[in-house]
Amino acid sequence: MMNSYPKHVVSTTLQEPLEWNNSTLIEGDVAEEVLRLKQEPGKDILVYGSGDLVNALMEYGLVDEYRLMVFPIVVGSGKHLLEDGIDTTVLKLADTKTFGSGVVVLIYEPAGSE
Repeated sequence: MMNSYPKHVVSTTLQEPLEWNNSTLIEGDVAEEVLRLKQEPGKDILVYGSGDLVNALMEYGLVDEYRLMVFPIVVGSGKHLLEDGIDTTVLKLADTKTFGSGVVVLIYEPAGSE
């Protein structure tokens, strides 16, 4: 299923052609390119596995929804999602989902959006 979706890969080290099906490399101004993608018709833009990219998009107000997954484990160390210097963003809870495993998904939107 994922092979058929268009993918936009943000990298300063990779070069095209990328090894993933339907992949395009974003090398330049990430905020400008994401803003352009948001204006195109189609599906939502999802970010997987890149706190650095999320922080960059947050800095420019380009995140419309946050899906935070809470797992029933305390690790005690690791990388923080939000970097120092990120402005405070007030969020409103839009939805929650709870799974039998104890995982809870919290879906938030910036409080100013409708």
